[in-house]
Amino acid sequence: MKFLKTWLAIVGLLAAFIMVAPAPAQAAPYCGITWGSMEKASGSLTGASVTNVRAGRHACFDRMVIDLRGHANGFSVKYVSLVSQPGSGFPVPLRGGADLHVVVLAPAYDQATGLSTYSPANRNELVNTAGFATFRQVAMAGSYEGYTDIGVGVRARLPFRVFFLNGPGNTTRIVLDVAHRW
Repeated sequence: MKFLKTWLAIVGLLAAFIMVAPAPAQAAPYCGITWGSMEKASGSLTGASVTNVRAGRHACFDRMVIDLRGHANGFSVKYVSLVSQPGSGFPVPLRGGADLHVVVLAPAYDQATGLSTYSPANRNELVNTAGFATFRQVAMAGSYEGYTDIGVGVRARLPFRVFFLNGPGNTTRIVLDVAHRW
């Protein structure tokens, strides 16, 4: 009888401990990033024109900025198996484990004159990505019929976000952030 009471007491204590013990902690999102990796799109074609592409490194993500003259409101960004040149369909080879296809709904040329508003020195290396955690390459795929296509080679399929920044003056920036990890 004494053995049975002792055994019941131990079982009761274990049950009480299990009921009040905290659940295992869930891993918090990396740097609070909850962006996801599915396609992001917004807006429509515009009269703005691409004037520059640049990039920067941050603690939790790599950032690409597309500068436009005028008010821009359209983009599409998604992971693809291959980025291709608009019009011809020729592939744009990119370094990295995943390819992001960035389509700016604005040309890289003046629509009235047809003159280029963005002429990179090297279409295959729009920015120097040496030392970046996520970006491996940023390349110009082309600008055709009012759309500008850019390929971004990244280390792996990682979460990203895209948004607009207006100003200064009559300028717009399309910002692409790609997280360093999930």
